[in-house]
Amino acid sequence: MKFTHALTALGVGVLLIAGCGDRSGDAAKKSVTAPAAATPAASVPAVPVAASAAPAQNASIYDTVAAKGAGFTVGNMMAARVVYVFFDAQCPHCGHLWRASKPVLNQVRMVWMPVRLLADLSERQGAVLLGAADPAAEMDRHEASLNAKQGGLTPPANIPAELAQKVKANTALMSSIGGGAVPYLVYKNPVTGQSAAFEGATDTDGLKKLLGL
Repeated sequence: MKFTHALTALGVGVLLIAGCGDRSGDAAKKSVTAPAAATPAASVPAVPVAASAAPAQNASIYDTVAAKGAGFTVGNMMAARVVYVFFDAQCPHCGHLWRASKPVLNQVRMVWMPVRLLADLSERQGAVLLGAADPAAEMDRHEASLNAKQGGLTPPANIPAELAQKVKANTALMSSIGGGAVPYLVYKNPVTGQSAAFEGATDTDGLKKLLGL
């Protein structure tokens, strides 16, 4: 199955807000755009991505992420559309996407997979979210704290090693498929059914266009 690093859906420009990147790897990043057939050259800004090794051409990125990623699920559990979102708990753009996605959760299922790109605290907070009894409610509280400039949730002194390892594994997985900034969405193109990715935040209307809603 082919993999498209997409910035548009159905030929319609998606409003790109921004994304948070790995501060240690900025020099290694390069700009890429969607194939010319998918979008007018001037309609969407280029997005920085990590210059990591490309996945095998015969591999399904979507299936790989579904099988290997660890996250918590929100939205319609019966929805045919499933979107995987790599996010950093300290990334404000990820918080923007979290809020923007709420109006479409009755139509899609979103799996939020924490990574550690920005700080050690990101890993610990991500681990807490993975282990929460109600991750969605915990994420809402975390984002409210961030918006109030209070730093987000306070992790306990001892984080279960298996949860921290899942965040590390998510980070390595995102890098292995070419993701260099968060939020990083992996989904299926609504027209072709092929694996696709979107790097950066978008508003609710942009998300609807991306997913063909």
